[in-house]
Amino acid sequence: MLDHDLVVLNSLIATTIDSALGFERAAEDAQAGRFQEMFSDFARERRGVVTALQAAVRELGGVAEDDGSLEADLHRRWVDLRAAITGNGGDKAIIDEVERGEDYIKEKYEAALADPDLAEGTRGIISIAYESVRAGHDTASALKHRMRGAAE
Repeated sequence: MLDHDLVVLNSLIATTIDSALGFERAAEDAQAGRFQEMFSDFARERRGVVTALQAAVRELGGVAEDDGSLEADLHRRWVDLRAAITGNGGDKAIIDEVERGEDYIKEKYEAALADPDLAEGTRGIISIAYESVRAGHDTASALKHRMRGAAE
């Protein structure tokens, strides 16, 4: 069970690193200053989640992941972000891609929380990290819907 917990935690670390990198890229490319700041804040928060998950892996005696994943889905989402930006989609396109990436990471955390093979202590650690992920997801989703409403 310990090995399973380490695998799950390290997978979440890699995905969360990917998310932080995506937010950093979004902050670099956003046109509106308020979005740059918001995406930078999200990136910092995700880095904090990574640090907490890495500490949990070390406490369990494992070696913590320190690099992002090569998972095709999330990677493709951030590539889509770049394409949206260069396609002159502007901040709306960036926010659409951020929200899709947030859907992905939220689903990944929810799957981990539903894993019946996780130790309760590990589930508790993931649950705390999930609160940050859920809040980021909800903020990105609300922003996307506000922008859609403003464009209509």
